Amino acid sequence: MPRFFVDKSQIGDNFIFILGDDARHIARSLRMAVGDEITVCDGEGGEYRSSLTKIRDDRCDCEIIEKKLSRREPKSKITLFMAYPKSDKLETVIQKAVELGASRIIPFESSRCIKKPKAEKAAERTLRLVRIAEEAAKQCGRSILPEVSLPLSYAEALELAAECELGIFCYEGEGTLSLKQILDDESEPPKTISVVVGCEGGFSPAEADMAKNAGLLLANLGPRILRCETAPDYCLSAISYRFEL
Repeated sequence: MPRFFVDKSQIGDNFIFILGDDARHIARSLRMAVGDEITVCDGEGGEYRSSLTKIRDDRCDCEIIEKKLSRREPKSKITLFMAYPKSDKLETVIQKAVELGASRIIPFESSRCIKKPKAEKAAERTLRLVRIAEEAAKQCGRSILPEVSLPLSYAEALELAAECELGIFCYEGEGTLSLKQILDDESEPPKTISVVVGCEGGFSPAEADMAKNAGLLLANLGPRILRCETAPDYCLSAISYRFEL
């Protein structure tokens, strides 16, 4: 069933209206008809099974058939902090992170980043990444629309990551705990989790010290060195296995 996200202001007691690109998509691309059913999400965990009552290019109206809370969202709000990788890897990272339950993705600059975002193009680039996150959320049945933030500095990223109840800093150097040990030490799913992943060159020892001093747990991801685009999937999958299955 097609899935759409709307602002809660577009939801009434027994009706929903859909505007803009989504309305055009319903009318022109999907060629849906009055009476067809769609799923509408309010971005806060609510899902509405709805029947189309009016279809136009600029607005589609729906009647609410059933409302329920989604069971597809993780119990923890997970923020992925991803150091800027080369080429278009960030797009793949965001797509897979959304599928694996991340509620927010924050790119940042670290000392070993080869590709660094240009300030004048950051907003435009972020809009594209937001669209990728939205399409991934629709495809995998999410009921919230994960946020993609503008890029931060390393210090800013650490400060935000440290605010989470559980902070995981993926690191292949010395002084780490295993990811399994870190997750097993949590008897209940933390309300908030941060996962910090480096770019192709990883993190410098000085950056790892900064993360440790900020209160993050240095985590190793096993005996093999993972690519920067693989590490987020590995870590998010382990979190899902530990707290969802």
